[in-house]
Amino acid sequence: MAQAFVNGKIQSGKVVVFIKPTCPYCRKTQEILSQLPFREGFLEFVDITATSNTSEIQDYLQQLTGARTVPRVFIGRDCIGGCSDLETLQQNGELLTRLKQIGALQ
Repeated sequence: MAQAFVNGKIQSGKVVVFIKPTCPYCRKTQEILSQLPFREGFLEFVDITATSNTSEIQDYLQQLTGARTVPRVFIGRDCIGGCSDLETLQQNGELLTRLKQIGALQ
C-alpha cells in the first residue's frame, strides 16, 4: 500500500515533496518551492499525515532514499534529499537547472 502510494506520486516530469504540515523544515521547503514559476500541476506537496499509514510511508521512503525524515524532495524520479539539500541546490544555482531539465517551470 505505502509503496504503491509513493511510487504513484513520483513522476519523471514533476516535483513531489512528501511532508508533514507541522514540520518546520517541510514549511521551509514549501516556501522555497512555492516562489518558483512552476507549470500548472508540476509541483505537488503530499501530506503523509492525511493517510492512515504515515509510518509505513516513512518506512518505504527510507528504503527508497536512505532516510525516513520529511521532507523528501523528488525532482522527477530522483530524490535530492530534504530541506537543507534543497537549499544547497538553490544556493549553487543547480535547482533551477534541474527544474528546467525536467520541464517543470513556465
